[in-house]
Amino acid sequence: GQLPATVQGSSFGKTLHAFILYQYHHQHVTQPLLLAQLHDLGIRISSGRLSELITENLEVFHQEKDELLEAGVKVSNYVQTDDTGARHDGQNGYCTYIGNELFSWFNSTQSKSRINFLSLLKHGLQADYVLNVGALEYMARQGLPKNLLERFSVQVVTVKERAVWEKWLTDNGIIQERHRRIITEGALMGGLLAQGIPAHFGIVRDDAGQFNVFDHALCWIHAERAINRLLPMNDLQKQAVDEVRNQVWSIYRNLKAYKLAPQPEQAQLIRQQFATLVETKTGYATLNQVLKQFGKNQHELLRVLDKPYLPLHNNLSERDIREYVKKRKISSSTRSDTGRRCRDTFASLKKTCRKQGISF
Repeated sequence: GQLPATVQGSSFGKTLHAFILYQYHHQHVTQPLLLAQLHDLGIRISSGRLSELITENLEVFHQEKDELLEAGVKVSNYVQTDDTGARHDGQNGYCTYIGNELFSWFNSTQSKSRINFLSLLKHGLQADYVLNVGALEYMARQGLPKNLLERFSVQVVTVKERAVWEKWLTDNGIIQERHRRIITEGALMGGLLAQGIPAHFGIVRDDAGQFNVFDHALCWIHAERAINRLLPMNDLQKQAVDEVRNQVWSIYRNLKAYKLAPQPEQAQLIRQQFATLVETKTGYATLNQVLKQFGKNQHELLRVLDKPYLPLHNNLSERDIREYVKKRKISSSTRSDTGRRCRDTFASLKKTCRKQGISF
C-alpha cells in the first residue's frame, strides 16, 4: 500500500520523531529510559533505530542552528559569552556559548583559545581570513614586531580555508608560534570586520582572556567573586573586606539606576566613586591587590556608562549554559561527532525558542 505523506522512509511518523527529540533534548530522558517508555506505549522500536532518530538525518535542524548565530549577531549590539567543559570521545573539550536576550548558540570544540572563539564567530558569518586595517590594528595592540607589521601593511590578503591560511603563513616565513597566533587572530578579526561586525560591537564576559576581543565589558558578579573568595584572618581584615564589598555594591546599584535613566552628571559621580574605591588602601594586602585589579579593569567594568544597553553581569550566559551542564551531568560525555553536533544544535534551538516565545 501507499504510505501516508507524513511517513518518509521509515515506519515512524513525524509526530513520534518530534516526541522522541522533545523527550531526549528538553526533558533530558536518557536513551534507555526513553526506549522503555516507547515500549510501554506499545511502540515496537529497537535501541539502534532510536539512536538513529536522535542523531541522524537532522540536517534541517543543524542548518537552522548554523543560521542562528549570523542572524543573532546582525540584529544585536552585543553578545554575552561563556564556556564550560564538554568531554568528547574520551578527550577533554569545551562548549562555547554565544547569545543575548534574543538567541542562544552553543558549539563544542577541543579548544577554548581566542582563535577558537573568533573562528566560531567566523563560522557563523562565513568570514574569511583577512589582513586589513582592522587586523593590523589588532596585531599592533598584541605586540607583533614592527617589521612584520610593515610587511603586511602594503597588501590586503584574503584567504578562505584554514589549511590554505596555515600554508600561507609558512610560505611567508611566519614560523614562531606566537607570531602565527597573533597574525591568525588578527586575520580572523579582519575577516569579521570585513563582514560587517563593527569594531565597537559589545562582548560581555567574565575575565577569561579568550573573549577579550572587540569592545568588551566585564561582569560585575564575577569581579566581586575575587573579594568573596578572600579569607580574612582577623577582625580588622574582615572589617576591611566588608567595607570594600559595600562600596562595590553601592557602585553597582548606582549603575543599575543609571541604565534606567542615563545622565552625564550621574556618570561622572559613578566614575569618581569607582576611583575612590580602587585607590583605597587597607591593612589587608591581598584585598589591596584585588582593588588594584579592579583599577586595571576600570574601562571594562564601567563600559555601561558609555553604552547603557549593556548588561552589568553575565548571569544570562550562566543560566543558558546550565542547559548544557544538566545534559552533561545526565548523559556524561559525547562519543560520536553527530551526537556532539546534535547536543549543540538542540540546546541552541531550545533556548532560542524559549526566548522568542516559540514552542520548542
